[in-house]
Amino acid sequence: MQAFDSLSRYSPQALGLLRIVTALIFIAHGTQKLLGFPAAPASGLPAIFTIYWFAGVLELFGGLAILVGFMTRPVAFILCGQMAFAYWMGHASRGPFPVLNGGDAAILYCFIFLHIFTAGAGAWSMDGNRSKA
Repeated sequence: MQAFDSLSRYSPQALGLLRIVTALIFIAHGTQKLLGFPAAPASGLPAIFTIYWFAGVLELFGGLAILVGFMTRPVAFILCGQMAFAYWMGHASRGPFPVLNGGDAAILYCFIFLHIFTAGAGAWSMDGNRSKA
């Protein structure tokens, strides 16, 4: 509809909001794994240099990079792969239905990061500020 076509001018801001909100929630997964905040995982904090520890590092520091829009495309590509790996290694073996195997968040993160990788950082990013300089 033509009435909705005018909303396209807000795409950079909508993408920026998607990036920021996704990053904030993603960072919380990293702080939970690495710092026990806001609550430690049920299995306890992962040992250093284990796969879960590396996942926490990617979630915390990759999430911070996505939050501020720094090196957004390469970081989003890495995080997209991490979430695909997390789904297939940690959830798919529990059954074929994401809502039952607990993998729905991993799938959503994977595709959001894929979108950010292809579309860029959107508004309010360090990447955007660097390109203007």
